[in-house]
Amino acid sequence: MPVDWGKPDGERFDLRLARRKATDPGARVGAMVFGPGGPGDSGVERIVGKGNMRRFSDNLRSRFDIVSFDPRGVGISNPIRCTQERLGRRPPTVIKSQAAFDATVKYNRDLREDCRRNTEKGLFDHVDTLSMVKDLDAIRAALGERSLTFHGSSYGTLLGEQYAERYPKRIRALALESVVDHSLGTRKFLATSAATLQDSFDEFVAWCGRTKSCALHGSDVRALWANLLDRAERGELWHNGTVLAPFDLNVLVMKRLYDPEWARLAKFLQELSESKAGTERVVAEGDGGKPEPALGANPFEIFCQDWSLPVRDYEDYARELRRVAKIAPDMKYPRALMSLSACLGAPAPDNPQHRLKVRNSRPILLTNSLHDPATGYDWATNVAGQLGRNAVLHTYQGWGHGTYSSSPCAQKTVDDYLISLKVPARGASCPAVEPTG
Repeated sequence: MPVDWGKPDGERFDLRLARRKATDPGARVGAMVFGPGGPGDSGVERIVGKGNMRRFSDNLRSRFDIVSFDPRGVGISNPIRCTQERLGRRPPTVIKSQAAFDATVKYNRDLREDCRRNTEKGLFDHVDTLSMVKDLDAIRAALGERSLTFHGSSYGTLLGEQYAERYPKRIRALALESVVDHSLGTRKFLATSAATLQDSFDEFVAWCGRTKSCALHGSDVRALWANLLDRAERGELWHNGTVLAPFDLNVLVMKRLYDPEWARLAKFLQELSESKAGTERVVAEGDGGKPEPALGANPFEIFCQDWSLPVRDYEDYARELRRVAKIAPDMKYPRALMSLSACLGAPAPDNPQHRLKVRNSRPILLTNSLHDPATGYDWATNVAGQLGRNAVLHTYQGWGHGTYSSSPCAQKTVDDYLISLKVPARGASCPAVEPTG
């Protein structure tokens, strides 16, 4: 692929793909491209990694070659590289003073220069999603497909949305699962991210209240959580031998809300509440005490080239923190804060937020959980509004980040659309399936 699509005859890099051929060649529809999330997820690993093909139903695998890729700057597609030592000096995500704000801006600037120096072929400045849109169309052409069949998940939905903007006539089917809304400014981005995480936590608390298999059943879950958060604020909460900061505690909870893994989350919170401060470092599995490599990956730069989330100074930042705490009194440190701090001081992106403008495409399927901890249902409804008659939003009435693996009903809806171009009725939904794990 060209490093810079504005200079198609310039420097090039290798974009890595993987394909599993249709298991029933006689019934083959074509090739379906899966758009990985993140940003930073490996689509190649999704195809070749052990057990990862379970992401796709047997029906889908029989009818399509399943293809995915490592996006530019990710995995083995000319990854963004930075010195490990500099990556290891990242400031705390939650900023607590003007001095810390200024230090974060300086760190981000220095890190960008370091990554730019260490990333091969000058790719560092060309990892935005608009560049990936052209990569995706080149993949379509290389597969011999006249029109694209695409299933994007989470951040991969942004790739699908912007492909529809640029190439609406080249779409056969576009299924976007757990929808990213790329029209939001700083305030709305933080507010909606906090609200959807709080909603998922509320659903977990309600489950614990009605389910005896919850390790915290009969307990005041919110009081226990407030105590954990208070201990983390004081630097007195330990996990795996290290101090757990409030932001990191929130992220650990968020990850367990993805599937959701409510039973594991309850046990995790119970164990944390009973934990004592420790001093010995616990070596993570696979660490082995080996020295870290000289260079490490930093795919988060993709986000900074797609989003402009300006904050003037610490006073402005602290105002946003207070607003988030009102919206999400339990989950007041959403992962979206990392998006904010990691991009402070970044230059204006080539692919800034805007409302989608898609003209006369084939019907696009949007699918979202009603209670999604990462890409809230309101993001999906907002994107559906932007797409208008070009899209149909199908709702999974349950929980978790993703719908395809959440219920047989949701999976069948997506499969029917991708295979037979069967579009669900507007307002259609699948009932919730109570999580078992």
